[in-house]
Amino acid sequence: MSSNNNSSTLLVPQATAALDQMKYEVAQELGITLSQDGYYGNLLTKDAGYIGGNITRRLVQIAEQSLAGRQ
Repeated sequence: MSSNNNSSTLLVPQATAALDQMKYEVAQELGITLSQDGYYGNLLTKDAGYIGGNITRRLVQIAEQSLAGRQ
């Protein structure tokens, strides 16, 4: 078993596109403009935190709904 605990490594590599789409949706909802070319050097740390926090909330909500549906 690998001891790589890198939090940026996706367990499901196919999820990359969905997470990327979610990033742009959340940014748009928050009124934050993201560069389409993937460069985020001009993005405020605060704004990146808002985006990441909202993505995390959504993913937790999706997981909770999924688990609730299994019971």
